[in-house]
Amino acid sequence: MIDVQRLRVLRAVAEHGSFNRAAAALRLTPSAVSQQVAALERSLGTQVVARSTRGVTLTPAGRIMVGTAESVAAELEHARQRVAALSTGRTQLTVATFTSGGRLLLPAALTRLMAAHPRTVLHVREGEPEATLPLVRQGAVDLALAYHFDGPLPFGPGPRSSLEWTPLLEDPLHVVLPQGHRLAHHDALDLADLAAEPWVLGCLRTEAYLRRFAQHAGFDPDIRGTTTDYFFARSLVGAGMGISLIPSIALAPEIPGLSTVPIKSPGPIRHIGVATISGRDRPHVTTLIHALREQAMQHNGH
Repeated sequence: MIDVQRLRVLRAVAEHGSFNRAAAALRLTPSAVSQQVAALERSLGTQVVARSTRGVTLTPAGRIMVGTAESVAAELEHARQRVAALSTGRTQLTVATFTSGGRLLLPAALTRLMAAHPRTVLHVREGEPEATLPLVRQGAVDLALAYHFDGPLPFGPGPRSSLEWTPLLEDPLHVVLPQGHRLAHHDALDLADLAAEPWVLGCLRTEAYLRRFAQHAGFDPDIRGTTTDYFFARSLVGAGMGISLIPSIALAPEIPGLSTVPIKSPGPIRHIGVATISGRDRPHVTTLIHALREQAMQHNGH
């Protein structure tokens, strides 16, 4: 029989990349972590981690077991919530969201959820998809409002099949420039038109995406600043620091003195959706997904 505690320890080792850091996170000694992993390997008859002076990495068997650990943790958390609901009559629901999507879609959707299920106890956590999607798989959050660009979703280590992705809307990125800029009154721009411009960006992932698009356009962008807030990035554009690349849902409220210009097709797009655990019937989650879909449709209708 596989020990659940040993799976928990292996998951921490995979997350932190070393016995020492995993031990600190679990409040155990490095020796205890090493012993738990060794015991798991003996029970399986194979190695789950490869040890080196640079830390530890998962073996193929280790990746399978970390995926199992994620599933077990999620099921245990789900069972704990159901038992708590039996005794209190109140359902706990934890929602994760990225900032701009949450601001646009989540408040009205949560209002509809509470109207349908008034005894729900809501918790909201803010974070980028690479942090929140693994939390869904672990059972730490019930639903994540997230996004991805042209690459795959940042699920993190573990079985992607355990997550279900519900698309909500496409969110094209626009160039934001000072109104007096020589390109501000174009109907649309190609990124190659912006090769000589300095940039200030509102998201580290937007920077990585811009660099990929710029490489295809034949230039290396001159990035003067990166923030964690799109409104702040637009304020820096207004201060004359450069131009920016902003998703359409983050263009409100308007800032005087700025112009917004679409990028010629095919331009960069964020794909926004909802991640949940596959195959789980939860009325509260279903209600919230329907409400988020309606909010997305209203946005698309504008």
